Amino acid sequence: MTDHRASFDARITFGNGGDLAVHGFRVDLPGPDAAEDEIAALFVASLGLLMTDGVELDNVEIFAEPHKGTRGGPSDRAAQAAPAAGGALVELARPPADGGTYLVAPGGDLTGLPLARTAELPAVVVRVAGAEAREIGVGALAAFDVRGRAVLLHTGAPGGGRLTPEAASWLAGRGASLVGTDADGLDGLDGLDGLDGVGGSAALDVLLAAGVPVVERLAGLDRLPPTGALFTAAPPLLEGVGRVHVRAFARVPEA
Repeated sequence: MTDHRASFDARITFGNGGDLAVHGFRVDLPGPDAAEDEIAALFVASLGLLMTDGVELDNVEIFAEPHKGTRGGPSDRAAQAAPAAGGALVELARPPADGGTYLVAPGGDLTGLPLARTAELPAVVVRVAGAEAREIGVGALAAFDVRGRAVLLHTGAPGGGRLTPEAASWLAGRGASLVGTDADGLDGLDGLDGLDGVGGSAALDVLLAAGVPVVERLAGLDRLPPTGALFTAAPPLLEGVGRVHVRAFARVPEA
């Protein structure tokens, strides 16, 4: 099988201000038909760039060449270290007086949600608090390895950044186990509205359709490291119930 790579010029803008330009950059590709948005995501991942707001590509050329091991690319086989056992427990649920924290289950039935999708998941904290952009797109996520992980969006506000449907599809396609947010909803909506979890958010619909549970109205994400914590928000086994209060928490390994 022939490997393919891409060469391009790019300009990146960041959600917290500033920009970066590169020329003649190269990344490994999964195939010769990679779209520009996929190339842009691979570029961001290869550099580990955080809070990326937008990527503009020019002079894109795709050609046959052996892979070089681009970080986050199709030939990146670097083993991800498992979070260490032990450590402190960090409360991530809002108190009842503040409306609590909710989990939304795919299919509207908590009994169909495997425990492995909600308990002791390696956590990735995506910090977009203070970003100028009001949307959380693929650029803000592409630097992270999300497969098998709880992806926690730290927006810093109840009406915080809106997760775009494209970003939700990107998370689902790359195997995220769970997506959480400290906002009232993935669209910054009030998490107490529509308790059946139906019709509130395009991003929510994308994730649920892909079997990815969602936790809304988290707290304390500023107390977690970007990676290394284990996240739990296990709901009760309630048949025919799709959305329920949970006590979310994380175990943070000792330094």
